[in-house]
Amino acid sequence: MKKKQRGTFNLGRLLQNNIVPIMFLGICIVCFPLSGRSPAYLLNELVTRLGRNTFLVLSLLIPVMAGMGMNFAMTLGAMAGQIGLILVADWQIWGIPGIILAMIVSIPISILLGVFCGSMLNKAKGREMITSYIIAFFMTGVYQLVVLFMMGPIIPIAHDSLKLSRGFGIRNTVSLLNMRQALDNLLAINVMGVKIPVLTFLIIGVLCLVIIWFRRTKLGQDMRAVAQDMEVARDAGINVDRTRVLAIVISTVVAGFGMIIYLQNMGNFSTYNAHSQIGMFSIAALLVGGASVEKASIGNAFLGVILFHMMFIMAPDAATTITGDSMIGEYFRTFVSYGVITVALIMYETRKRRNRSQTGYLLALAQKEEEARGK
Repeated sequence: MKKKQRGTFNLGRLLQNNIVPIMFLGICIVCFPLSGRSPAYLLNELVTRLGRNTFLVLSLLIPVMAGMGMNFAMTLGAMAGQIGLILVADWQIWGIPGIILAMIVSIPISILLGVFCGSMLNKAKGREMITSYIIAFFMTGVYQLVVLFMMGPIIPIAHDSLKLSRGFGIRNTVSLLNMRQALDNLLAINVMGVKIPVLTFLIIGVLCLVIIWFRRTKLGQDMRAVAQDMEVARDAGINVDRTRVLAIVISTVVAGFGMIIYLQNMGNFSTYNAHSQIGMFSIAALLVGGASVEKASIGNAFLGVILFHMMFIMAPDAATTITGDSMIGEYFRTFVSYGVITVALIMYETRKRRNRSQTGYLLALAQKEEEARGK
C-alpha cells in the first residue's frame, strides 16, 4: 500500500515539475489539425529552426549551472555577433570563411561585454536576472550609438551600400545574401523531402559534448559549488566572483557564435533590433523544455526548441482557421513567449518558498523532539 502511495506521489511530482512542457505539447496537438499543414512541412520547418536556434539556447546553460539564473544579457553576445557580420560584409568576405571570421571578430567584443556584465551582476547577487535584463537594454543603446554614429567616422566602412545616405551609420538592413545558409548547405542531405543541415547539427553536437565535458572540469565543479552555496564555496577557496564572471563570459561568447549561425540561416538582419527578442525567445524556449531558474539541461534545450517553435509554426495558421485573422496567431506567439517566462518564474518562486517552509517545519519539529528528549 505504501509503495502505491509513493508511486502516485512521484507521478504527481513529475507532472508538477513538467507542467509547462505538457501544456505546450497540448497546445501543439490542438493546433496541428487546425493549421492544415502537412507533417512533411512541419518536419522541414522544425529541422530548420532546430539548426537555427539551438546554439543560442545552449548558451544559457552555463550561467544556470553557476546559479545565476537565466542570462537575459546573452543579447550582448548577439550584438557582438552582429558587429562581426557587419564588418565581414564590409570586407566582402563571404561563405564559410566569412562566418569563421565573423566569429573570430565577435570573440574579443563578447569577452569585453561579458566581463562588464559579470562584474555588474556580482554587485547584484540574488537579483541577477532583472539586472541582466536592464543591462541588455542599456547595452542596446550603446550598440546603436556605435552602429549609427561611430561606423563611418571612427570605424572605417568602405562600401557605400552598407552606409546611410548621409555618409555614416549602417543602413537598417544588412544583406548576407552571399553567405545565406552557407553553413547549412555544406554537407546537407535530403531525406524524404526534408533538408537536414548536417554540419550545423555537428557543430551543435560538439557544443553539447563541450558542455558535458565542462561540467566535469575543475571550473565546472566550482560553478556548481557556487550555485549551491556561495559562502561555503568561498570558504573552500573558490574565487566566487571570478567564477561567476567566467560563466557570463562563456555564455556571451557562445551567444555571439549562435547569433552568427542564426543570421547566416536568415540571409539578412535588421541592424538595430535583430538582437532585441533573441534573449527573450531563447529563454522562453529553454523554460518550455522544462528547465527552471536553478536547473537546466541539454535535453531541456532541445525539447524546448522543438515545442516552442512547433507552436510558432502552427499558431498563425490555426488562428486563421479559427478566427479568419492570422495576426491573432502572431499576437498569440508573443503573448505565450512572455507568459511562459512569467509562469515559470512564479512556479519557481512558489516551489522555493514551499521547500523553505517545509525545511523550517522539519527543523522546528526536530527541535521540539530534542527538547522533549532533554526533559
